[in-house]
Amino acid sequence: MSTAVFFHAHPDDEAFLTAGTMAMLAHEGHRVVLVVATAGERGLAELPRGDELGRVRMDELHASAAALGCARVVQLGYGDSGLAIDGTDADDRPDNAVIDADIEEAAQRVAAILKEEAAELVTIYDPAGGYGHPDHVQVYRVGTRAAEIAGTPIVLEATVNRDLLLHGVRLAARFYPSIDVRSFERAYSPGDTITHRVNVRRYTRKKRAAMAAHATQTTGGDGERTLGAMLKIPHPLYRYVFGTEWYVRRGLPPGTRLRHPFDNP
Repeated sequence: MSTAVFFHAHPDDEAFLTAGTMAMLAHEGHRVVLVVATAGERGLAELPRGDELGRVRMDELHASAAALGCARVVQLGYGDSGLAIDGTDADDRPDNAVIDADIEEAAQRVAAILKEEAAELVTIYDPAGGYGHPDHVQVYRVGTRAAEIAGTPIVLEATVNRDLLLHGVRLAARFYPSIDVRSFERAYSPGDTITHRVNVRRYTRKKRAAMAAHATQTTGGDGERTLGAMLKIPHPLYRYVFGTEWYVRRGLPPGTRLRHPFDNP
């Protein structure tokens, strides 16, 4: 069996994009390692930002990892940049914010984990960081370089099929006019660039359990957040909506359609 390392920016990121894949690989007997850059101590939550929130969110991360069957969890110790996409809260970000980390130094730290684990696969984000969060963009940069240093053969960019996402968002906007469709037009990855479409429907209950573990992220800011709304979706619909996870592996021929993270064309 092989080892797969899933590299994320904050606690709860794993639940959205890769939880089904993680549960599937663990069920198949592979070793699954979850690495997060930060403790998410500056995320939106009912608790105030700071160390206490970071501790609670790490407890939630460990609960999520247990639900998914992870063998190991590593927190790199960088500060949560807490940045809105427009940079509006940049003034009070911590001195050790992950977006300010030296990419080579951070990559060496991640590469050391990849080497120690003899990982054959690492997941990162796409170059845009999915929806544009600067911490996610930094994970892409650091993770890409770490895989080069460690010689990790499979690098998958966890993403969402933008074509399907836009279709759903435009449909929802008919009923909820406040939805800004334009904000999704550059998010994630176009369908024709996606190389891996992983069917995780058998593992959506575990994926849902991973989401539910992150209770602090269900409310905060102006009220209920996206995660809270997702957890209210009836399971048959949840299984349909969240039953596929998408990845991009660079360098494969156009039109590649793979079904398992370890597959090769």
